[in-house]
Amino acid sequence: MTQLREERPQYQPEPERVSGVDRWFKISHRGSTVGREVRGGITTFVAMCYIVLLNPLILGASADITGARLSTEAITTATALAAGVTTILMGLVGNAPLALAAGLGVNGVVAFQMAPTMTWAQAFGLVVLEGVCIVFMAVSGVRERIINAIPMPLKVAITVGIGLYIALVGLVSAGFVTRTPDSAQSTVPVRMGIAGHLEGWPIAIFCLGLLLMIVLVSRGVPGAVLISIAVATGLAVLVNSVFHVEGWGLVEPRVPEQVVAHPDFSLLGDIDLFGGFASAGAVTAAVFLFTLVLSGFFDAMGTITSVSEEAGLVKDGKVEGMGRILLVDGAGALAGGVTGSAPNTVFLESAAGVGEGARTGLASIVTGGLFTATLFLTPLAAVVPAQAAAPALVVIGGMMMAQCARIPWRDLDFAIPVFLTIALIPFTYSITNGIGAGLVAYVLIKICKGKIREIGWILGVLAAVFGLYFGIEGIMSWF
Repeated sequence: MTQLREERPQYQPEPERVSGVDRWFKISHRGSTVGREVRGGITTFVAMCYIVLLNPLILGASADITGARLSTEAITTATALAAGVTTILMGLVGNAPLALAAGLGVNGVVAFQMAPTMTWAQAFGLVVLEGVCIVFMAVSGVRERIINAIPMPLKVAITVGIGLYIALVGLVSAGFVTRTPDSAQSTVPVRMGIAGHLEGWPIAIFCLGLLLMIVLVSRGVPGAVLISIAVATGLAVLVNSVFHVEGWGLVEPRVPEQVVAHPDFSLLGDIDLFGGFASAGAVTAAVFLFTLVLSGFFDAMGTITSVSEEAGLVKDGKVEGMGRILLVDGAGALAGGVTGSAPNTVFLESAAGVGEGARTGLASIVTGGLFTATLFLTPLAAVVPAQAAAPALVVIGGMMMAQCARIPWRDLDFAIPVFLTIALIPFTYSITNGIGAGLVAYVLIKICKGKIREIGWILGVLAAVFGLYFGIEGIMSWF
């Protein structure tokens, strides 16, 4: 992807030829076109629209302290509403091809850790407080200073690690890689397909889509990613209608019986900001809030940095418009609490749109518009199976690996921290864990080599915070 970006012509059009939209989003200035932005926005939506179906399954699988459960219709509406509003806001304010939606991982924290100790309104109240904290850090400039303080080799490692993470997510969601059941008592945690081999139409559709995408991307065909997803989806619908295939996963590819669905806004504004501290206890609620802030902070930081790097928006080690981007990301967490959809954050799948040519916020407005339309067209979001969209994640993840060439592997001050960052992001399914491990190792090496002055107080504080993060469960057991 990096090579494709470098080959794309960067040009400044004649002033009289620049439209208002082009001027506002700097489309020509960034070497893009309206067509590329639209294709990129559609591709990002297709790659991440599964969240509209998955988030209700996660939040709906748990009951709060009173035994109350959230309705699927209400969560679906909240998920689409928050994703649409925050992604459009990212396009208008941040002018970056970054889409936001309910964050995977943190929504599990809300559902399975927070909700059982408090009411849903109180849980979403803590999510709002998380958003307030992140917005404050963005407005004050603290968040941007932290990002700029991280050495460039570690930033590159985050991009590479996220590339592996994206590829692994794609392989797992397609069923190409599966978890070995614990009952097997095997030391091998994952395997290829079911029982170590590939079989079934869903896997075949994934493989065909992946091969088609590889060919089209390598030949530089415009719209390669979107074309591949569309072709794979069409084949999936056809195969499923003829053979009535099972094993598609969350989304079964079929022509929907209805197109329009009525949204349910019952969760909108149903929050209790400070009630969680009384229900769960001050210490427990504070730990929940700390976990949300830390995860939201560094997950978004890693994703923003890596996707912006692929989009060519990083200059002199800094992301263009980072302050505005971080502000919108913080607002996304806040919006997730207000709507009742869990904290919203920048999605890794934004890289799929960047791979299709997206370089500006116009792509985000397209993605956000499609999410907003999903409020009323939820059945259409259930047409594209994971096996059709997953190839985009695998291909884009592979392209992000090209950043490895920029890492100073012979510098032992960076080699191990970089490796830990790259390895632990996919191996633990957590961007935060990888960033934390890399920073702790880097600071420790500098201290042991007597190079404390090279660390800076910001990295020192971050290392201490991550030490607390990794040991929080042990510390809590003492109380």
